[in-house]
Amino acid sequence: MNVKQLKDLVNELVKHPNESEWVEFKHNFHSPEEIGETISALSNGACLHNQSYGYLIFGIDDKTHKIIGTNFKAKTCKKGNEELELWLTNRLNPRIDFTSYEFDYDEKVHISLYVVPATHNRPVEFLHKPYIRINSNNKNLGEYPEKEGNIWRKAPNKPF
Repeated sequence: MNVKQLKDLVNELVKHPNESEWVEFKHNFHSPEEIGETISALSNGACLHNQSYGYLIFGIDDKTHKIIGTNFKAKTCKKGNEELELWLTNRLNPRIDFTSYEFDYDEKVHISLYVVPATHNRPVEFLHKPYIRINSNNKNLGEYPEKEGNIWRKAPNKPF
């Protein structure tokens, strides 16, 4: 995606009246674990809502959806000696091909964005636990068996 496409995507997502099971806004970075849980939850939530992708956007106020910018740099952040993106990928199961982007929305506003594909054949786990977003919180998907069952039922029927 080029910068114009990324800006257009952000502009569309902030129009949503609320965060959802497939859209999460953050001002700044809290922890690698929180990002991993959120990626799991967004992939699972996008599946349940028939969305191709879920989105985690840093630099947006989660209450007002105002574009305020962030200090978080998704591409250069590390967990220990490991790049954050690799650290996250190695702890997601099944491994999903999420993408992180960094760009300047305008001269003073930096955005970091994760584009997370919807799962297709089973819930995505982070550190051996699947997550789902309930309101604006990440919760253990195992506590919501009807949602977990719906993900499993969405597995495509493909011939061998």
